[in-house]
Amino acid sequence: MHHSVRRYVRFEHRGRIAYGVLEAAAIRLIGADPFSGGAETGQTVPLQEAKLLWPCEPSKILAVGLNYKSHLGSRPAPTQPELFWKPVSCLLAPEGAIILPQGASNVHYEGELVVVIGRRTKAVSAAEAAACIFGYTCGIDVSERDWQKNDLQWWRAKGADTFGPLGPAIAVGLDYKASRLQTRVNGEVKQSQLLSDLLFDAATVVSHASRCVTLLPGDVIYTGTPGTTSALAPGDVVEVEIDGIGILKNRVAA
Repeated sequence: MHHSVRRYVRFEHRGRIAYGVLEAAAIRLIGADPFSGGAETGQTVPLQEAKLLWPCEPSKILAVGLNYKSHLGSRPAPTQPELFWKPVSCLLAPEGAIILPQGASNVHYEGELVVVIGRRTKAVSAAEAAACIFGYTCGIDVSERDWQKNDLQWWRAKGADTFGPLGPAIAVGLDYKASRLQTRVNGEVKQSQLLSDLLFDAATVVSHASRCVTLLPGDVIYTGTPGTTSALAPGDVVEVEIDGIGILKNRVAA
């Protein structure tokens, strides 16, 4: 199903940060970021010697709310993609620790498909947007529900440090609509949904955002979470798995 998919990673190895193509047990280095058309250098690094980082360096992060029927509950379906911002400072690498901020008491996971932009994108149609998408990765839109409900904006509810786990790889050539998203907490399945169930698909979301905001290579859009979510506790391990991309695993710091 995913034999034609290439997976790009950003990683640290012996103090140096580089990009590469992920294989089963090794990373094939490329000379520049994949959006600039970095070519393979011929060098490889064993995967076990590399520390995976969030897979791109976005200038901005957008996220979609209410994008699965299973997440709406009694709320009406939106008539257009409903977007909000997450700051770049919330990004967290695979295996990194989600830190519950001071005063937070109701922090939830939200497993999501994340779109990675591949070129400068402004005012494109949904049909044009498909060519502007570089690939897809996994994300967790960590959310403090009480702050989300009571604050004027979601600056800290969705934007606190470590509230944006991202990775492990960007899958290029993936037919994401044939994939399933699954979120597990301590091994127990909490969310499971086919990505074909998105109310607004990736191209529609990119098109909508691009009307007002110029998207740049490496920018990311979290596309929304399915089903219901619940509070995380220190020591919990959260895994988001999407067929063809991989598993994004983070623990909650004690």
